[in-house]
Amino acid sequence: METDWSQLRARSLVEEDAAILALHKPSGISVTGERHDTDIVELAAAVGETLYPVHRIDKVTSGLILFAKELGAHGELTRQFNKQTADKAYLAVVAATGLPDTGVIDLPLSVGRKNRVRIAAPRERIQRAADRWFVDDADLLPAKHYPSLTHFATVLRAPAHTVLALRPITGRRHQIRVHLAWTGHPIVGDPLFDRSGTHERTYLHSWRLGLTASWRTPPHLTLTAEPDADFWRPIEESADAAILDRAAELLHTIR
Repeated sequence: METDWSQLRARSLVEEDAAILALHKPSGISVTGERHDTDIVELAAAVGETLYPVHRIDKVTSGLILFAKELGAHGELTRQFNKQTADKAYLAVVAATGLPDTGVIDLPLSVGRKNRVRIAAPRERIQRAADRWFVDDADLLPAKHYPSLTHFATVLRAPAHTVLALRPITGRRHQIRVHLAWTGHPIVGDPLFDRSGTHERTYLHSWRLGLTASWRTPPHLTLTAEPDADFWRPIEESADAAILDRAAELLHTIR
């Protein structure tokens, strides 16, 4: 993993102005708070650049990550994530087939043993009605839980895998990864659920972000980071623009 900040910054740059820095983060490097490894905030700080993460994506996730360079912008942007008005879109390759054209995973999350995120109910109590996965309130475990909602659309069906476009309405830790795995559709290469080491990376990608940015004219921030070619390896497809065009079209059906 590249640890020279100037090179990583230049290679990963998506957009920058006086208030923000948006990067296309490679899979395998943390955003911040990594105890035993390097992270982006630490790399920047080591050469005198202060960055404030607006949101988080996991170390194993590639794609868009947005930082503020000053606290006024940080507050304005993070409030939109907290109020669930930020427009977020992800792509994932899952190790399953048979998913519907669109679906909603409405499953609260909780934290179990060893700080592991889980569905806040026994797996066997997860229900599916039409294209919605949910649990009854009576089946929730007696622990603190957090409402968690993910919308998805099926972009491409391959013989053993499916490409999804996803909108996480809430932004819980590991939300997409746990929602998909616990409904029987784990993300390819996700080390939370696959310890085989078969895959070189986790096939989850932070693709698009849309936010209000009052200091810009017009006052909008619309960001896109297209996946690198290796993202399509499980489905043996090239990074065909038609796949992303279809994903963009389908996003309008899962708002």
